[in-house]
Amino acid sequence: MTILIDKDQVIAGPTLVPAAHDLARDAGAELTIGLVNNMPDAALKATERQFMKLLLAAAGSRRIRFHCFSLPSVKRSPEAKWHVESEYSNLSDLERGKFDGLIVTGAEPIAPELDQEPYWRDLTNLIDWAKINTRSTIWSCLAAHAAVLHLDNIERRRLPAKCHGIFDCGVVTDDSLTRSAPAPLKVSHSRLNEIAESDLVQAGYQVLTRSEEAGVDVFVRQYASRFVFFQGHPEYDALSLQREYLRDIGRYLARERENYPRLPVSYFDAPTEEKLIRFERKAAHQRHPALSNELPALNLRADIGAGDAAAVLFRNWLRYLGADADASMSVR
Repeated sequence: MTILIDKDQVIAGPTLVPAAHDLARDAGAELTIGLVNNMPDAALKATERQFMKLLLAAAGSRRIRFHCFSLPSVKRSPEAKWHVESEYSNLSDLERGKFDGLIVTGAEPIAPELDQEPYWRDLTNLIDWAKINTRSTIWSCLAAHAAVLHLDNIERRRLPAKCHGIFDCGVVTDDSLTRSAPAPLKVSHSRLNEIAESDLVQAGYQVLTRSEEAGVDVFVRQYASRFVFFQGHPEYDALSLQREYLRDIGRYLARERENYPRLPVSYFDAPTEEKLIRFERKAAHQRHPALSNELPALNLRADIGAGDAAAVLFRNWLRYLGADADASMSVR
């Protein structure tokens, strides 16, 4: 399914675009971008909306033809499978089309190693295709880890504790992608593993941003396509980390996980953190799913700036994608 994103449009979902918009190719410069959305079922629809809103905020007056895909080998519930089959384009259409840019998300791991995942062959085929068939591709979170493993055999490393929260990241390399970026960039991270900066540099990757607490954030490598890697989640909205944290509390209370989740870093305000610490103590003694009904009201810090840094980075990414299109328009 094709969606046309422009500055006058409110994006609610991938089906809510008037058919007439599909005829507006000659109204100005356009970019064709695909999202290969492999996120878990619970986050599937939220992820497509978040990326559409992020692109809408970054596009300015430029129009974007936006296509959603998902790897067919990602395991889905019947409901999520129906959504993908009825609302998304077939992955085979990706190879037949001409895409300026591609965004690829991670999937929920179910195997001990990435190269043992059921979707591994589909994903590596996509990586190889994107190298020569896009102007630039973004690999987000687990997809970034999978891509560098396939491309350069760089293994990710297990963290002693989950990297989860809003982290201040600084620009360490001058690059068009980070031009006019706020200082610091506040970025959402949510992962159990990391890629070591030393491994990336040794293999020829260029690190653009990093956090003292979370490590490498954005890094790049040039092939025929410019590959951009995010260890974090640029698409996350203000409540994404809260939803994950509450999900993990629920799994702990239901004894689906052994350890109580840590508080997201620099996310909740101080009074909320105090309430949640007291709730954790209670949960350790009264571990039962019904206890989730006693969770306190949650308030976020006022300075989390969710999405602000990502909007700048994606605006610069779209400018990179559109450089050739703008040049061709200027000589008409």
